[in-house]
Amino acid sequence: MSADSGAPPCAGPDPAPRRPRLALPPLACDCHAHILGPASRFAYAPGRVYTPPDCLLPDYRAMLAALGVTRAVLVQPSVYGTDNTVLMGALAEAGPAMRGVAVVDWQAGDAELDRLHAAGVRGVRVNVVDVKAGRGRLPMERLRDLARRIAPRGWHVELLLHVDEFPALDRDLADLGADVVFGHLGYMRTDRGGKDPGFLALLRLLEAGRAWVKLTGPYRISAQPMPHPDVVPFAHALLEAAPGRVLWGSDWPHVMVKGAMPNDGDLADLLAGWIPGESLRRAVLVDNPARLYGFPPD
Repeated sequence: MSADSGAPPCAGPDPAPRRPRLALPPLACDCHAHILGPASRFAYAPGRVYTPPDCLLPDYRAMLAALGVTRAVLVQPSVYGTDNTVLMGALAEAGPAMRGVAVVDWQAGDAELDRLHAAGVRGVRVNVVDVKAGRGRLPMERLRDLARRIAPRGWHVELLLHVDEFPALDRDLADLGADVVFGHLGYMRTDRGGKDPGFLALLRLLEAGRAWVKLTGPYRISAQPMPHPDVVPFAHALLEAAPGRVLWGSDWPHVMVKGAMPNDGDLADLLAGWIPGESLRRAVLVDNPARLYGFPPD
């Protein structure tokens, strides 16, 4: 492990995920998870803001099996910077049931993007939250250039940001040139309210068919304990705006959780309140991820 005493350690996920009471549909997809470690082989970036325990592919697959989920999208975590070695290894081991979202240098060339695409990568992540430099700022010129180069591959840009910090988000991204994906329901605290200008801008992006959003990490935005009832109206607003552009993800292994570590079965059961209809749950869990990430239809 690379030394960095300023990066606090994180707790690991619950090692005994329970089967949810809610039966998830066949071919359900977890659209947001991270593989981390082993730290003895793969060094973490010295500028990271947290230090996770080993959270390996076999552990993740066991969690998916407990939930009844058969597809997944692995997202490059900030602790590895632009070194996608762990991500690529996990995708190679997992095969066609998993896709990836990588982090690349701004100057990444076609050969590197082609290599990632062949491995199963379908998007690039830009993080302006879990970073020490550039926090809360969108590098628009670089984003436009990157979007121009990835768009022919059918890729998207996944932005980790707090939408409440960007009240003109829809105008900022209007000419980006590629679809945008947002995690954690926009990553704004629920106590800011559903009329927050940044959240309204996210809804406009969804309605215009320019963005996707992941129902992930309710513990990151909620002002209330599990089952986070204050998240429900935000999930409903996103689904009302664009039911064909909403995804779900476990956010495993739940790095940097401030409170009690949730059980993944309990998190999956939140879908009953977020998405009460079976047909809409199938859209969010199966059909929408198949379109965005290029999974086969069956």
